[in-house]
Amino acid sequence: MIELHSWPTPNGQKVHIMLEETGLEYRAIPVDINAGEQFKPEFLNTSPNNKIPAIVDRDGPGGQPMALAESGAILVYLAEKAGQFLPNEPRQRYAVLQWLMFQMGHIGPMLGQAHHFRGYAPIRISYGIERYTRESNRLYGVLDRQLAESEYVAGNAYTLADIAIFPWLRSHAKQGVALEDYAQVKRWFDAIDARPAVRRGLEVLKEEGTASRADGFENLFGNRQFQRR
Repeated sequence: MIELHSWPTPNGQKVHIMLEETGLEYRAIPVDINAGEQFKPEFLNTSPNNKIPAIVDRDGPGGQPMALAESGAILVYLAEKAGQFLPNEPRQRYAVLQWLMFQMGHIGPMLGQAHHFRGYAPIRISYGIERYTRESNRLYGVLDRQLAESEYVAGNAYTLADIAIFPWLRSHAKQGVALEDYAQVKRWFDAIDARPAVRRGLEVLKEEGTASRADGFENLFGNRQFQRR
């Protein structure tokens, strides 16, 4: 049994979808990041950087419990455990890992900054809005060129690279991106969005994430986030 400590954000949804796609047995445990539950000592023992998602696999390597944080590492772990969505052939494997790193290093951080400056920043900063909106559109262009060459991001097979990138693109409008401007991305996005396991993954903890809190900004972006622990 895998314990999934998470919240319905793009990084959480990556792992939710992966678990649904693989069919691995799991139990979802909400970590309300708006309420500051990510700062609790018991969660920090599993995720030292106080970020969701994190997992505890009660049947880890050697039959011993395995705790793991960082969504990209979790995707690789689950793929290897299930024997799915990460090829063994070296060229194909590294192509998948390349695009996973693209998501971790670019898609997530840059689109996240676009979300922040366009929708959450308490002061409207034109430079930040323009910079991250333009970078978001550039990254969609990178994906569009790649998807013009193959059915999926890392080739002609559906892999964890697709699973990693997809949730971040669901909020394209909030990033200042018109999906219709990227025909290949839209074709790919619609195909991923229609997968039954993806739809199930997007429902995981969905109702938990609908509530908002007055102290949510402080826990996500304010002084509490930056306290030394």
